[in-house]
Amino acid sequence: MGAADQGLSDDEVRGIREALAAGRKPKVVFTAAAGQIAGQLGQVVELTDPSVSDEFVVVRFGRDELPFSPADLAVAPRGAGRRQAEAKAETKVEPTPVEPAAEPEFVLDRVPQPRQEEPTVQEEPKVESKPARRAVKATKPKSPSGLTVTLAYAEGEWTVAAQQGGKVLAKPYVVKPAEALRMVALVDVPGVHEAVEQILAAERAEAEQQAEKLRAELAEIEARLAELREAG
Repeated sequence: MGAADQGLSDDEVRGIREALAAGRKPKVVFTAAAGQIAGQLGQVVELTDPSVSDEFVVVRFGRDELPFSPADLAVAPRGAGRRQAEAKAETKVEPTPVEPAAEPEFVLDRVPQPRQEEPTVQEEPKVESKPARRAVKATKPKSPSGLTVTLAYAEGEWTVAAQQGGKVLAKPYVVKPAEALRMVALVDVPGVHEAVEQILAAERAEAEQQAEKLRAELAEIEARLAELREAG
């Protein structure tokens, strides 16, 4: 496998990005992965976000600007554009000139003569040079990135977060236990609702213990206050 079939490396992609920033449009050659346009030349005009799609290298090919993946492209060797233009000029086929048809001859005499057939002139087949069809790679519609909504419980708090692809839509924010239970109720997965119920039951038990402790401390303080009032 030659270097032209290996696709663009990460270093070559960085070099193309630097060239675009400097105002140049680097030339690339299509690899076998690009299909029927393999071996043709194009110019890189833009690099889009690689995290959104693997086809982030926008190449101008003829009158079209289409996205390709790094595997579809390779850095064009020096002088590739000039050599390709010379090869096209050498292979141009000129049409063969057609000889004019001979004029028919007629013989007139007193006795009617049978009409002579017009001589048939065989024309050499014309060879016309047709422009090569421009191969256009069908662009794939970009599908939206996946959306992830996370409901989590840690250190006595319920949080909700949302992320689409690599973009954070909502950082983790605290929700009430009742809201968390309603969210879980929408998910019909065995065992999930029971696990949330166990967490809420443990939190209720802990809250009741804290309330009982506070009530005992408050009763003790009130009794102490009553003794101080009697002593006064």
